[in-house]
Amino acid sequence: MTGGKVEHRRSRFPDFNDWFNREFPGLPGWRPATAAHSIPIETTSGDGVYVLRAELPGVDPTDDIGVTVDGNLLTVTAEHREGTEDREHSEFRYGSFRRTVRLPATIPADDVDAGYADGILTIRIPMPDEETGTARSIPVKRSDSTGEGGAS
Repeated sequence: MTGGKVEHRRSRFPDFNDWFNREFPGLPGWRPATAAHSIPIETTSGDGVYVLRAELPGVDPTDDIGVTVDGNLLTVTAEHREGTEDREHSEFRYGSFRRTVRLPATIPADDVDAGYADGILTIRIPMPDEETGTARSIPVKRSDSTGEGGAS
């Protein structure tokens, strides 16, 4: 596989994250109690590198962010803890955040690089080169009209 464009497919059915990480009509702010918030992401690829950027403002990268690679699945988890001061109004999201992305190929975890700056987690994943096989010609033998081939 080369570092070319990642194919984007749209299913007839929404992604699992789409169903459970947004408000249900008529129930503003309602979420299942155990659901983690979805992490907004953007991805790019080119020059043999797949880059995932995740929007995670207000978290401590050493204590609150986790990145795991398992086969071709990359999972980002985060925890945004609420402060102890009283607020009159807040629209910030607190709690657990999680996002799993299927990568175009299996990636060795040792090759993944992650950095955090200005509220953005940037993960760089080198894409393995496409296996270059040697092309060869396959001879085509003439077969008789009965399809049995061989000696006549």
